[in-house]
Amino acid sequence: MKFFIDTANLAQIKEANDLGILDGVTTNPSLMAKEGIKGEAAIMQHYETICELVDGDISAEVLGTSFEGIIEEGKKLAAIHPNIVVKVPMIKDGIKAIKWFTDNGIKTNCTLVFSAGQAILAAKAGASYVSPFIGRIDDSGWDGMQLIAQIASIYQIQGFKTEILAASIRNANHIIACAEAGADVITSPLESILGLLKHPLTDIGLAKFLEDAKKMG
Repeated sequence: MKFFIDTANLAQIKEANDLGILDGVTTNPSLMAKEGIKGEAAIMQHYETICELVDGDISAEVLGTSFEGIIEEGKKLAAIHPNIVVKVPMIKDGIKAIKWFTDNGIKTNCTLVFSAGQAILAAKAGASYVSPFIGRIDDSGWDGMQLIAQIASIYQIQGFKTEILAASIRNANHIIACAEAGADVITSPLESILGLLKHPLTDIGLAKFLEDAKKMG
């Protein structure tokens, strides 16, 4: 399973990358705004900087909702760097755009996916990634992990090549559950990734080893 970090914060991206386990980055206009990055030129430059930091797929989101608007934005984003993946919303014109991008050699990430039916359409259009938002599904009273497992089963049966990119990760347990459910990729905040490091018995064991090591000195 690949690990992506969901942020526009360069320090956090660098920290995750320095761990040696980072495979890519996802970001969006909201995360850009959180870092104070505004305006098309600044956003484009920030995507380029991220691409220079991380050797992996970098999802860059379009703002348009019409077929023509998505294509125009997507072409600009794809021109930034070969590792850019155009992030397209799960809407009718989005599916049309994903098919166009696929036919023209541009990788895509279909975002805001909340059902297996949507995931099937994205795969049929040739999306490189499909992003089910598991945290938001859980918030609405449904089971996000059940959706990941359902999509994974369908993709395997049908031979779809689209990778399942589990998004809206809230904690380290979500990451573990995604691995069990068959996700190809997770994208999460740095905090959730670092949460995988933690276990109280590790801390107790390390403290004991260090204490014993002092006695040997």
